[in-house]
Amino acid sequence: MPLKLLFLGKLADLAGGREQAVDPADKMDWAGLMACLAPDLADALETNKVRVAVNGTLVSDTYALLVADGDEIAFLPPVSGG
Repeated sequence: MPLKLLFLGKLADLAGGREQAVDPADKMDWAGLMACLAPDLADALETNKVRVAVNGTLVSDTYALLVADGDEIAFLPPVSGG
């Protein structure tokens, strides 16, 4: 079962849509996940301003991330207010 990647806000524009699916070879770490994405999208996600949630739970350290088949990974851009 593939990973479901969700891109919110301006990240959806950069990703070319709100959702993508990635077939992990096995458990995948942050570097492996970034390697599956277009370079400009991966660069945008590497910023410390983008929050990441796995299966609805915010991740505090993306470099400790380990995802597997069927997980849902959401990328949340910084929120601007007015």
